[in-house]
Amino acid sequence: MTAHPGRFSGRAVLVTGAAQGIGLAVAHRLAAESADVVLADRSEAVHEAAAEMGGTGVVVDLEQYEGAEAAIAFALDRHGRIDCLINTVGGTIWAKPYEHYTPDQIRAEVQRSLFPTLWTCRAVLPHLIERRSGTIVNVSSVATRGVNRLPYAAAKGGVNAITAALALEAAPYGIRVVATAPGGTDAPARRIPRGPAPEGDREQEWYRQIVDQTVSSSLMKRYGSLAEQAAAIVFLASDEASYITGTVLPVAGGDQG
Repeated sequence: MTAHPGRFSGRAVLVTGAAQGIGLAVAHRLAAESADVVLADRSEAVHEAAAEMGGTGVVVDLEQYEGAEAAIAFALDRHGRIDCLINTVGGTIWAKPYEHYTPDQIRAEVQRSLFPTLWTCRAVLPHLIERRSGTIVNVSSVATRGVNRLPYAAAKGGVNAITAALALEAAPYGIRVVATAPGGTDAPARRIPRGPAPEGDREQEWYRQIVDQTVSSSLMKRYGSLAEQAAAIVFLASDEASYITGTVLPVAGGDQG
């Protein structure tokens, strides 16, 4: 995907979940488009990732509000402003039919895939309101209609609701709130695993059911790439999307979720 050098010149952008996957691809794309990028992640690998693109990294636990506050404070201390917050934290920890989840696993899924977005939006909002400008781009998922990951689907449904409701509240202050809903996305092996790998024939079959449904639901019958996901997210963060707010854009080869 072709970057647009200078599109984010003079803009300070905070990307969460940026040590790997979609978040890292987004940060690289933003840096190539001249943004001042701050990468936030729970992994120390975020520092190495930031150094690769001339940005800065901060290690925080975004499942806790204190971590979200720390990330916002770090970005403000570094650049004096935040023009855009991009929330990519989240991801299925376990893959199995709902009746096999324990209560603790359900809580963990929601804590991982809903609360980081809920907390960071709350933490950044006073700054954006004071400046009467800014953009928040959340990353949801078309898995809100997916098999074998109901707690994750519920969490991402919450991200969709945050996007719609906050867009309504924030619009009078000149703030846009938008989201993408990625479909299946090819990516390198994760440096920091989300959870345990499937074990045994039954767990392997549950995971295969997710892959099969993902491909069959896509009109293009394939997974997307990190570059394709990053391009859509960065577009929504840019001034080219200045008349778009409250919208969740599926980026899933025609799967609407």
